[in-house]
This record gives sequence, C-alpha cells and structure tokens, in this order.
Amino acid sequence: MSANPASSPQHEKVSLITLREKKERGEPIVSLTAYDYPTALAADAAGVDLILVGDSLGMVVLGYETTLPVTMDEMLHHCRAVARGAKRAFLTGDMPFLSYQADVAEAVRNAGRFLAEAGMDSVKLEGGGEMVSTVRAIVSAGIPVMGHIGLTPQSVHQLGGYRAQGRSAAAARALLEDALALQQAGCFAIVLESVPARVATLISERLTVPTIGIGAGAGCNGQVLVSHDLLGLFDRFTPRFVKQYADLRGEILRAFERYHAEVRGREFPALEHTFTIADDEWQALLDGLEDAPLGG
Repeated sequence: MSANPASSPQHEKVSLITLREKKERGEPIVSLTAYDYPTALAADAAGVDLILVGDSLGMVVLGYETTLPVTMDEMLHHCRAVARGAKRAFLTGDMPFLSYQADVAEAVRNAGRFLAEAGMDSVKLEGGGEMVSTVRAIVSAGIPVMGHIGLTPQSVHQLGGYRAQGRSAAAARALLEDALALQQAGCFAIVLESVPARVATLISERLTVPTIGIGAGAGCNGQVLVSHDLLGLFDRFTPRFVKQYADLRGEILRAFERYHAEVRGREFPALEHTFTIADDEWQALLDGLEDAPLGG
C-alpha cells in the first residue's frame, strides 16, 4: 500500500519542535509574511516553514505610513484569512502597537485572541529586556511567543527612523543581552532585524532557540522577508536587505493597461467571453414583447 501523502514529513504540520530541531540540525528555517488567503495557500504549497502575519500589512496592504496605526481588529481579520489558507506552516500573528505594552493582563488577553479567534499558532511582539515580564505572562498562559529585536518598527520614532541597530560594541552587547533575556522568559524564537551580520551570527550561536533574520545576514537560523517586497508589489521604498524575486507590480500594471485599452477599443469582451440564448428562445422573447409590450 502506498503512503498517504498527507502523512509524509513534508506535509506534516510544522510545530515548535520542528523549528527547534531545524536549528539543532543546522537546517535553515524559511519564513515569509502573508496577509490573505491566496498568498497563504501559495506559501504553504512552496513549503515555507513559518508564516508571519506581520503588522507590516499596515504599510504594504492598508497604505499607512508606518505600522503604528494597525489595530487588533485589522490584525485578526488578516490572520483569519491566512489561517484558512495555510494548513502546514507554523503561523505567527504580530501583536500591533499598544496591544501589549501598556498592561500585562491586556497583553495576555490580546495574545489569546490570536489563537482563539484567528487560528494562529503563536504571537510575535517587539522589544527586549523591557518585555520580559510580558513575555513570561503570555507564555505562562500557554501561548507561544516569538521575540523581535534590533530594528523594531513600532519604535521607529524612538529609534530616529529605519536604521540598522547594534553597530557599536555597546549596542551589540545590549542586543545579545536582550536576546538572552527573551529566551529566558520563554520565547521560542527571536527575529533579528537590521543587525550587522557578525552580531546576528554571534547571537544565534549563543542562543538555544532559533533566530530568524531579516537584514541580519546568513548566520541566523532562518530568514524572513515581507512577501510584497519579495514579489515587487510595494514600491514606496525597498530596504537594502530585500531581494526581489519577481516584478508583480509591473505585471499587474501591464495587465490593467491592456484591459483598459481593450475595453476602450471594444475588443473585450469578445464572443468567447459571452453567454448565448437559443434563437427560438430569443424569437419567443421578441414575439412576447410585441404581443404584450412592457408597461402595457
């Protein structure tokens, strides 16, 4: 009897154990962002290990200038769509600004909503040592937490812009201390964003939990990119660390322009795009209108 494909390793649901074992084996963890059902389907089909429903959706989907205006309702809405599409990848929902910073109890309740209402497997929050008590409380409630240090977009105004972090010895040491504190608090993985490659490698080697890099070099245990950046869909700016694997914005624009031209030129819809009515039915309609005119 042949094996059931759904039960083979490549089709099994990715878990925290899977991610930890990948780090132990030295096997890179592949992560992408997704914000909707079709993208989640595609990422899952491609074999992506971890899908992050990032608050970056505020910029690349909703058109905000920063991630700061994103609300819990917006995050949960997009998380639900992703959860409908991705059945294999491990799913992480980004906790938006002020959903966890002000009050620990509120942070736990909001984190729980990502699992109970939106189908996520875990949550992600930004910050280092100052977030330890919050992380510990959320983890104690049975909710896996991914940390995020380095360039933390929710702190963009405090950081003075989207700048690389950890470029001095003191700043690099502070990042390492933050990473160790988050690990001790119970984070199952930590995102390192816009950190010098050597610093990120050092942190990755000192931690027992996986690191996921974005603009942090090849020494991290995994990599993540914003899907809209990778696909060339977002053109407001392109971070230095992004590699574009497609130019979908260009393709979409060309398709829209062609559609516009064909409608204006009465080339679309053509006969093959239309439905027909049998000649006898058409004649019956015309005869009926002659016998009993509308409004008569």
